[in-house]
Amino acid sequence: MCNMTVEENSADHSSQRMVSVAEALEEVLTSALPQNCITVGVYEAAKSLNADPDNVVLCLLATDGEEEDVALQIHFTLIQAFCCENDINILRVSNMRRLAEILGGGKPMEEPMDLHCVLVTNPQSLLWKDPALSKVNRFCRESRCLDQWVPVINLPD
Repeated sequence: MCNMTVEENSADHSSQRMVSVAEALEEVLTSALPQNCITVGVYEAAKSLNADPDNVVLCLLATDGEEEDVALQIHFTLIQAFCCENDINILRVSNMRRLAEILGGGKPMEEPMDLHCVLVTNPQSLLWKDPALSKVNRFCRESRCLDQWVPVINLPD
């Protein structure tokens, strides 16, 4: 017999769903990386969005906690507006250390990557049909229906 309230059951389902979407996001990134379908960095992302927005399938905006950098927040606002205008799904990602691990950064003696903005693009050869990407995109669409235009995902360690 289950004694959970509707709110507890809903919260439990929601947290399981977030973990599932975070795992799907990690899968998307690890499969896009060897295909050279990742653009890393705020300025690089802005250039890529300007050059070919139709090729971008997902935009990640990453922070650890509350960013105090006003310039970065302005960049985020402009990138979000551009993505919304061009029907590009956006996710806010926390746990930048884990994001760096997934993308192969953070190695000693290496220049740190600007992980504040990461774009996932279609491979040049054909349209990408990835079940993990479909799951992430469905989550973004459902979040927009709930008036959550930029949902937050925490990448698990």
